[in-house]
Amino acid sequence: MLLFVGLGNPGAGHAGNRHNIGFMAVDAIAKRHGLPPWRRRFQGVACEGAVGGERVQLLLPGTYMNESGRAVAEAMHFYKLALPDVVVFHDELDLPPAKVRVKVGGGVAGHNGLRSITSHVGNDYRRVRIGIGHPGDKDLVHRYVLSDFAKSERDWVAALTGVIADNAELLARGQDASFQNKIHLAMDAKGFGEPKEPGKPAD
Repeated sequence: MLLFVGLGNPGAGHAGNRHNIGFMAVDAIAKRHGLPPWRRRFQGVACEGAVGGERVQLLLPGTYMNESGRAVAEAMHFYKLALPDVVVFHDELDLPPAKVRVKVGGGVAGHNGLRSITSHVGNDYRRVRIGIGHPGDKDLVHRYVLSDFAKSERDWVAALTGVIADNAELLARGQDASFQNKIHLAMDAKGFGEPKEPGKPAD
């Protein structure tokens, strides 16, 4: 059993926020792999099924971002999972938009969802870091992540969450490097190889 966790804030008002791209990615995985409907569980919503021949529990915490660790800890305890069984999908300010990197452990870089998970269960879980770019000024970060993706960004967001869902079986099998490479190649093929940083004019 693996646990795929999407990070975000619950409620319709947050659904399109940059901070919610983890929710979007995991929801796309559920749809692409024909998992059953979400149901209330583990202080959020969850569904379970096969991804790449592996049994996977998908979880969207309903605790708000800064308490995400409570939901993750409850699910891990219920299934007796270890940290290597947990894959967390989250927004990453330090990556350009539409770029994806996978890593194990590391710092939380000011991300309240990661901080909460690390404080509840430990640090060495797998992370799918989904680039949203940086607004360029740290004083603008809070407003930036809690704002919806701009209309001009929605095409790459839809493309990227779809490509993540298409290749999620590689993550389920522990083939993180292959997953990362497939994402890169697929986004290049779709014409999203070098999206503009926020605030930069189009050519």
